[in-house]
Amino acid sequence: METQQFRDIRPSPIAGTWYPGEPTELRTQVEAFLEKAAAPGLSGEILGLVVPHAGLVYSGFTAAHAFKTLIGSSFTRVILLSPSHQYYREPLLTSGHEAYATPLGQVPVDREALSTLGMLLQVSKGPDITPVRRDREHSLEIELPFLQVVLPQGFKLVPLMLVNQSMDLVSALSNALAGFMLTLPPEEKTLLVASSDLSHFYTEKQANQLDKRVLSALEAMDVFELFMLNASGKGQACGMAPILSVLRTCRNLGADKLVIADYRTSAAVTHDADSVVGYGSAVITKTK
Repeated sequence: METQQFRDIRPSPIAGTWYPGEPTELRTQVEAFLEKAAAPGLSGEILGLVVPHAGLVYSGFTAAHAFKTLIGSSFTRVILLSPSHQYYREPLLTSGHEAYATPLGQVPVDREALSTLGMLLQVSKGPDITPVRRDREHSLEIELPFLQVVLPQGFKLVPLMLVNQSMDLVSALSNALAGFMLTLPPEEKTLLVASSDLSHFYTEKQANQLDKRVLSALEAMDVFELFMLNASGKGQACGMAPILSVLRTCRNLGADKLVIADYRTSAAVTHDADSVVGYGSAVITKTK
């Protein structure tokens, strides 16, 4: 993909804090995580990933286990779904800019794909996709440096931030996403990525119990069980709607396997087991 420079760039609000702001340092950190990570054994075509979104020093190693499976692959676009940690009245957001900027370069926003998705959402009786400018959402941006390193040929980005976490939105969005992807020619490979951390601020023992339930349901590709765990508090994921949307879309596209790539908590870095955040990563595949 040709490198293109854009004028209307979403400035990064987290470079230099959530991840290194200097290009060489950032690339070195990402590559170190990828080198150390062990990619899970897979069979079939990769359709989607689930990856955590804390600061790279905390969750980057767990994310790397899933992102490592993409090395050597090529994708025309990446549809990246995250929660929104800031409140907006609108249920579904995207970037109003032409591209995202990280220290590793610019990532173009696929406005044509967003337009098509918007029309398909109307058919599914879903919400409009509302563009916002200069958003401060970290959970979407934090995945971009990994994608830029493992997909060096470049890709177009479809950024979606889910304010609404309801099953109505999940159903409408996943129907639209699957409908969009089914219309694409074979050479336009598209990857789905869900950005989500797991349990927040429990002891490590409690976190392990909560997260085990979520990971088991995730491995079983059980959309309903995942929703009920989150709704009941028996499991937790701050990006559950992105996870469910990606999982349901992949299932609609014929996915038949989900492999947990890695799990750990923030205690692995902080050594504080009294209050932790859980991180899990996974890869969704379809038998060819």
